[in-house]
Amino acid sequence: GASTESGIPDFRSANGLYADAKVEMYLSRGYYNRNPKEFWKHYKAIFQIDTFHQYKPNEGHTFLAQLEQTGKDIVVLTQNIDGLHQRAGNTNVLELHGSIIRIKCTVCDFQDEIKSSFDSLPPNCKCGSILRPDVVWFGEPLPQDVWQEAIDHANSCDVMIISGTSLVVSPANTLPVYAGQNGATLIEVNPDETLMSRDMDLSIKTTSSVGLPKLLTYCRS
Repeated sequence: GASTESGIPDFRSANGLYADAKVEMYLSRGYYNRNPKEFWKHYKAIFQIDTFHQYKPNEGHTFLAQLEQTGKDIVVLTQNIDGLHQRAGNTNVLELHGSIIRIKCTVCDFQDEIKSSFDSLPPNCKCGSILRPDVVWFGEPLPQDVWQEAIDHANSCDVMIISGTSLVVSPANTLPVYAGQNGATLIEVNPDETLMSRDMDLSIKTTSSVGLPKLLTYCRS
């Protein structure tokens, strides 16, 4: 939900990508393996790959980047796959679910950003194998190196801000649990009640772009 105010739909709201019941099927390894050409057609349409550059970071992204620029040790643990935290200026971003603007080979170690439209679908690697999006599909585990680093940060942080997430997607929704067990202050910014709202030290009922810039004011009051 942190990017919805940038115009990017989320997955689970009433107007999110899951409003089309077929999206989960389209974004699965099984569908890709059966028909990679059709997969790429749906993938490009769902995420508007050819025009994705039009989306810009919002005030919530900008606040976190500015907070890092003050010298604070900021690590962004995100389920978002849009890259807007990096574009806003955050330098330490762990993308738990990957990135829609990256591609990787299904066989070799090739990885790159999507810089332009593909000449043909499915796109091929220089080694001759098929390229796939560098995102976590339904039924796939998170990249274990990224996930372990996220747990390490949750276990050692002083404050965790949980913004724009429904906290229903596992295993990412366990990160606040790790932080809470570590004694960290938990701050939630979300217009809706979540399953963990009552466990928060502070719960601000508004959107990321509104609540995050005002967070210092809330904390001082």
